[in-house]
Order: sequence, then structure tokens, then C-alpha cells
Amino acid sequence: MKQLHKQASVNQRRDEEIPSNLASTYSPKALKHPRSLPRSINYLFKEQRLLFILVGILIGSTFFILQPTLYRLGPSDPNNPTTSISRSFSTAHDLVPKPTHAKVGRVPVGLGKRRLRIVVTGGAGFVGSHLVDKLLDRGNDVIVIDNFFTGRKDNLVHHFGNPRFELIRHDVVEPILLEVDQIYHLACPASPVHYKYNPVKTIISFLFNHTNVMGTLNMLGLAKRIGARFLLTSTSEVYGDPLEHPQKETYWGNVNPIGERSCYDEGKRTAETLAMDYHRGADVEVRIARIFNTYGPRMCLDDGRVVSNFVAQAIRRQPLTVYGDGKQTRSFQYVSDLVNGLVALMDGEHVGPFNLGNPGEFTMLELAEVVKETIDSSATIEFRPNTADDPHKRKPDISKAKELLNWEPKVSLREGLPLMVSDFQNRILNEDEGKAIN
Repeated sequence: MKQLHKQASVNQRRDEEIPSNLASTYSPKALKHPRSLPRSINYLFKEQRLLFILVGILIGSTFFILQPTLYRLGPSDPNNPTTSISRSFSTAHDLVPKPTHAKVGRVPVGLGKRRLRIVVTGGAGFVGSHLVDKLLDRGNDVIVIDNFFTGRKDNLVHHFGNPRFELIRHDVVEPILLEVDQIYHLACPASPVHYKYNPVKTIISFLFNHTNVMGTLNMLGLAKRIGARFLLTSTSEVYGDPLEHPQKETYWGNVNPIGERSCYDEGKRTAETLAMDYHRGADVEVRIARIFNTYGPRMCLDDGRVVSNFVAQAIRRQPLTVYGDGKQTRSFQYVSDLVNGLVALMDGEHVGPFNLGNPGEFTMLELAEVVKETIDSSATIEFRPNTADDPHKRKPDISKAKELLNWEPKVSLREGLPLMVSDFQNRILNEDEGKAIN
């Protein structure tokens, strides 16, 4: 104990002998000052750092300067399928559909219009499939909705390898959730055979019951929720058996609300009403097209429409059936003209309605003679009793579309009919071969 106490006393005296100036020499490490500008410049020039920066800037600038030039040169290759597709609607003789496995070219960023995401209801049908061709050719992403009641997958098979194309089997009387910029609403049986076969489903595609919103209301509701522009394909049938000739968009029509055709006529009239109510009440961007008689490749062979009836009958060496005295008139537009009109209407700033049709007017007997000249001059004509509520005259006044959409049809009946005949001949031949095999 004495020894420990002695050691402690020694340590205490040693601490007291340490000079005070040594005890206070510790201080925190001084903060580094930011590098001066000369040191930063010196760092930049070391190891050729500046040279690498300049080379990178040069490479990037060259890429963005040359990219538009390469893009313009690329599509000019005549062997490029994309080029052949883009020309398909420019002239009448290029309008026959050619199955292609489209190679999708990349659109350089910042060039042209923004790629749109578009839904086409009824896109597997006659008009819808041609519209899909046009929209894809413009570089858009296209979603087709169809229940295949009248549409056919064969009309779209040439797009199945296209990453910008999507097909959904769905009935528009049931809701669907999508994110799109535009909605082309074509879904509805449009030929007499189909809408007379199922008249309740035809009109319910446009109306609603006490529990579900259906058809047009589904698509209008979708357009309202996502802020999409909505185009309704209405019909010249809203004019009924017109008392005004030619028909302007201001004409209210002469329709029998309880006739055999009323499921289609009144359904379309109601659809126009709903579209305008959504436009006025919910601020939905709406476009309305009133389509007159249209013909072309991909029409159903036996859909009851007069052009397809005459063409199919002439190819099969059957008599051409004319209902009534054959003096009732119609106006016939080629499908490419209609498609161009629909796109012009969707892209424009006018609601409509707009008549989209060819003002060239033919009696049924005159049409039969044109078909005979094109296919078989020896074909005979067979007269049958006229159908109920068949309009006596039908001819569009398209002055409004000419002025506001800068649109008018380009393909005459005598130019377009051979293109349709070629398509029908191939399909009827394949149909007959299939029956022979079975």
C-alpha cells in the first residue's frame, strides 16, 4: 500500500511539471480551401482530358446532324415494304391490298408528328381494316377491338407481326379500359343481312339498359375519362327516305321508326345524339361522319349490299338481282376515299356532322350495267319485289367537307370497281376450291 501511494504521488508531480504551452498545442484539422482556378485548369489539361471531351461533343453533334438525312434517304428504297404501303392510298391502282409482313422503321426522335395511340372499334371489318392500314402507315400505334360478328381476322393478318399493332377480341357492349389518344368508333353491323339478322343487338350497340352502359356510351365514357378525341361513324341512313335531294347535313331526315331498317337507322341517330350530348355536357372532343354507300376489297361476299351482291353474282355466273323497278338511286365511293375523309375529319377541328360520299349518282340498273361491262357482258338481270322502306334516292351534298376538311373523293366507280372485282374473284375461287376439297 505504501508503495502504490508513493507511485501515485510521483505521477501527480510529473503532471504538474508539464509546461502549459505543450498542453494547449492541439487544434482541429484546418478545412481545405477550394481549388483555385489555375489548379482546375491544370487538372483539365492533364492526361488529355480536354481532348476526350471535345471528341465526344463532335461525335454527338455528327450523329444528330446526319440522322434526319439518313432517315429521308432510307424510305426511298423501292424494295422497302414500308414505302409500298405508304403509296397504297395515293393512286387508285395501288389500292388493292397486298399481304405484307411489315418491317417497322424506327422514326427518329423529334421528326414529324408525335406518334399517336389509336383504338379502332370494328377494326376487323371492311372499312375498319382499311382504316387500320392507313393509321399504321402513318406511324401510329393501333389497337383493334372487334367481336368478329361481321369482321374477319383475314382482313388484318398482314399486320400480325407489327409491334405497333394490337388486336383485342371484345364486344363494345361491355366496358373496356385503355389509354389512347383517339377513338374511331366503327363497331356496328352495317349491312342489311347482318343488322336484320340481329336487330336487338344492332340497336343495343348504341343504347343502354338500366344496369350497363353499352356500345357508343362505353366508348364515349372512355373518351371522357382519358381525354381522347372520339369519332363516330354514322350513316346516310339517318336521312331515311329523303324528301330533300341531294342531302345536306342540315336535313333532319324522313325515317320510319318502326320499320325493318329502323334498328339501324334509329340506332345511328341516337348515337349522334349521345355524341353531341357528351360534347356539350362533358366537353368531349367529338367528330361525326355520315357515311354513304362504300365499296371495295374486303367487303363480305354475301352481305346484302348492292355492289357486293352484283359483283359476287356476276363472278358466279348468276343473274343480277334488282329489287323493285331498279330506278332507285345510290352514290358509291371507293373505300380509300372514305378512309382519307375519316382521317381528315379526326385531324381537323370541326365537330360535324359531315357527309362522306361520292356525289356520282347511279340507278340500280345503271350500276348493273357497269358490273356487266366489268365482269361479264352476258350476265342477265332478275327483278324481285322491293324491300321495305328502301330509299328512292340517295346522294350526298359534300360542299361542307370540301370547304372545311379539304376533302373530296378521287376514285370513280369505273376505276374502283375492277379493284374490288379482283379481290372478289380471288376469294370466291378460294371458296370454291375449299368446297371441292371438302
